[in-house]
Amino acid sequence: MNRLPQLLWCLLALIGAAGSVAAKGLTDPALRERQRVLVESAIAGLAPQRPGQPDLYVVGFGGDSTEDVFRNETVYVDTLMSQRFGAGGRVVTLINHSDSLIRTPRPLATLENLRAVLAGVGNVMDHEQDVLLLFMTMHGMPQHQLFVQMAPVYFDLIDPRQLRKALDDAGIRNRVLVISACYSGGFIPALKDHDTLILTAAHRNRPSFGCGPDSDATYFGRAWLVDALNDTTDFVAAFETAKIRIAEREKEEGFRPSRPQISVGKQILPRLQAWQSQLVPGPKVAYAVPAPPAPPTDAATPSKPNSGKASKPKK
Repeated sequence: MNRLPQLLWCLLALIGAAGSVAAKGLTDPALRERQRVLVESAIAGLAPQRPGQPDLYVVGFGGDSTEDVFRNETVYVDTLMSQRFGAGGRVVTLINHSDSLIRTPRPLATLENLRAVLAGVGNVMDHEQDVLLLFMTMHGMPQHQLFVQMAPVYFDLIDPRQLRKALDDAGIRNRVLVISACYSGGFIPALKDHDTLILTAAHRNRPSFGCGPDSDATYFGRAWLVDALNDTTDFVAAFETAKIRIAEREKEEGFRPSRPQISVGKQILPRLQAWQSQLVPGPKVAYAVPAPPAPPTDAATPSKPNSGKASKPKK
């Protein structure tokens, strides 16, 4: 992958985010009502907690509609955790993408929806033995904020205190928080506690890589989610492997190291070990990117000329 386009995409994303700091919420009444129905349906569809057996509940959050890569990873979280990690029926995905409005209706990745889904999960799970995995992928800001957008109808910034409050209000105790975004290490101080494992794609003052229209997966998403978690079911071991692979890739491609970060609460590991000890892992899950929408079949619709531009190889 060429180094210059990667750096330019990170820079352009930050410039775009900086120009959209003023939050723009969902104001269309029909869209808001549709979101309410989708969120309530997702919560109502959660499988119940199994008494005496640790369960994994998963929330995926793909925060930026302008790049498919964030949608891709969040959809894969659902597939991987359902098929390999025994979380089928206990996964909710919030995705900002045109697919969420038309082709594959699902709740959008808004702060309001995240609060509602976390509260719903908190009402279903056993707070002593069950574990939440929250996977968030999007652009991050140097000020340690996550830039969330469903262009052009929704823009927002999520800071560490807002995320911590949403988790605390939901009453969720055992937490695995994975934040794949630039500067995401800056979320650790506000989120860490004895019951929380935190994995971030970058140090508090470093960008991470893998965004842009030519990317199927971010560097962190590919290394931790796709590669490492298909070799192990241990989230921490997968992180240590991913960290090495990311460093090697960044060195090879001439990037300043992103330095992924980890924070391990002393009480979360026994909870994870109890869950993992009864897990019967499913087979490895291939990373499949959702197919693009089918072209219009209306004969009256003129076809677009071929640009003649060769597609760039994916990594």
